Amino acid sequence: MTAEPVFATDRLRRARFAVAAVFCVHGAVTGSFATRIPWIQEHAGVSAGQLGLALAFPALGASLAMPLAGAVSHRLGARTALRVLLALWTLSLALPSLAPNVWGLCGVLFVYGATAGMSDVAMNALGVETETRLGKSIMSSLHGMWSVGALLGSATGTLAAHLGGDARAHHLIAAVALTALGLVFCQGVLDVQSAPDGEAPPRFSLPPKSALVIGAIGFCAVFAEGASLDWSAVYLRDELSASAGTAAASTTAFALTMAVARLAGDRVVDRFGAVRTVRAGGAVATLGGLMVVLAPHPAVAMAGFGLIGLGIAVVVPLAFAAAARSGPNPSQAIAGVATITYTSGLIAPSAIGGIADATSLVFSFCLVTLLALGLVAGAGVLRTGSRGATAKADGAGAAPARSAGPVA
Repeated sequence: MTAEPVFATDRLRRARFAVAAVFCVHGAVTGSFATRIPWIQEHAGVSAGQLGLALAFPALGASLAMPLAGAVSHRLGARTALRVLLALWTLSLALPSLAPNVWGLCGVLFVYGATAGMSDVAMNALGVETETRLGKSIMSSLHGMWSVGALLGSATGTLAAHLGGDARAHHLIAAVALTALGLVFCQGVLDVQSAPDGEAPPRFSLPPKSALVIGAIGFCAVFAEGASLDWSAVYLRDELSASAGTAAASTTAFALTMAVARLAGDRVVDRFGAVRTVRAGGAVATLGGLMVVLAPHPAVAMAGFGLIGLGIAVVVPLAFAAAARSGPNPSQAIAGVATITYTSGLIAPSAIGGIADATSLVFSFCLVTLLALGLVAGAGVLRTGSRGATAKADGAGAAPARSAGPVA
């Protein structure tokens, strides 16, 4: 092997580490914010209903801003765009704890969500490009690193809350530290540049039809994820009379199951392909949903929630990868899928609650089970494109990588 290919391989390995670290930083912001929501609610003097309204604004901001990410990346280049957008996201962590009232909280959470969404699109697009050049699946483990970051951020936030720390000081320190780390890690990612004669994407555009179809698969997975995270503890307490500790443990177990499955998922995807992996995952999640619905004991329901997490863990990473390979503009397609998944995560908790009020919580999770079954039926839409190793979506051999542009 010549020196040049060895150098290129080492550079790609460093780029993979760097983009994984970026995912971890991104997740740490979310974890840091989530643990201090009670402090923010008390400081801003908002009711539970007002807090629910304010917490809809991050998804709104993300949905409106994500289609802009492609134009930013085209103008600045992938590395610079990620550096700028990630820094805006990490710095926005300091804003919610400063909100004086519900309207101020809505405003800063809109900004918080907008920067989250644009940086999310930028880092996923770079993750797909890195995956393409490496010639093997890495998107699942990248999203696993996001989960690791969220767990680390929430652990730090839990400690700060336990010590009675002011969230303004906590979030300011965290924002500065995460911004510094993000800038360092962004130095190592691929610097994909648009072709000089390439047509600039529109500043704002609707997602392509291919992204809408792929996004439907992501919708099913994220709906099941949001329902399980927000309602698993309530389900065990209300339907199965579990203790408070057991009910809380079910949520933690679900989150850990997803993180571990994502970190290990790339090997499965490389061996069996995206379509077979999602079909098998959908079957596992469906089995988990049936165990939850039919559970006679809390332990059975906890195992069922664990199987749901295991089954859906790799779906969103694979949906992003398939979207990026579905057309000429990866960022635009990823933004389309991300918008659909953000929307699913937004409506899932309230939809489960509404159905439970009208019928029962058991019936609500019948819907989750049906959506998990939808993954089995719809997995074939991930057999899309030819950009790199994970294009072997049906388990066939990999197609040659096709670069989106020059890289430093």
